[in-house]
Amino acid sequence: MTAVREGAGAPAAGVAAATEEELGEGFARGDEACLNEAYRRWGALVHGVAARRLADPEEAKDVTQQVFVGAWNNRGSFDSRRGSLRTWLMGITHKKVADAFDRRSRHLRDVDAATAAADISVRPAPATETLLDHMVLTREMEGLPDRQQLVLQLAFYEDLSQTQIAERTGMPLGTVKSHTRRGLMRLKKRLEADREAHR
Repeated sequence: MTAVREGAGAPAAGVAAATEEELGEGFARGDEACLNEAYRRWGALVHGVAARRLADPEEAKDVTQQVFVGAWNNRGSFDSRRGSLRTWLMGITHKKVADAFDRRSRHLRDVDAATAAADISVRPAPATETLLDHMVLTREMEGLPDRQQLVLQLAFYEDLSQTQIAERTGMPLGTVKSHTRRGLMRLKKRLEADREAHR
């Protein structure tokens, strides 16, 4: 399996009506019909998030392909006890977007080296702080407790409100707010510490 086909056709009988839990179980077993159904359900969501983060629709298409191919190749690591298939896919999306930013950063360093060698003093300034913040956010998010991580993933990756997160997860709204507040405080402290370290 090297690519996900856009517009793969009508979903296999039964798969289109599968619950998200059933779809995740089939995906983890290696059922390609479940891969195609996951792409049908969430391909546009993955692309939308990547496009907003990267501000480049074409690069977002590449990231979308990487997300589903990567998810399929690593389907054995999907654990439904830690979250839904959709949330897992959005977590991979965030990491692939961070990888894309990292590639941009490496490219800018290559441009720096090339322009210095050619004695060229003028080039567009990179959004260095934005790239660093994004990479720090990615790293620190992975270190949060599971419930804080889940709540913030749903907020950041799927643009859900706290009420929607409560409905999706079954957590009381007050609990969602508490996890959100604690998680954001921890991320804020880490970002501030990182900025201080780079001054």
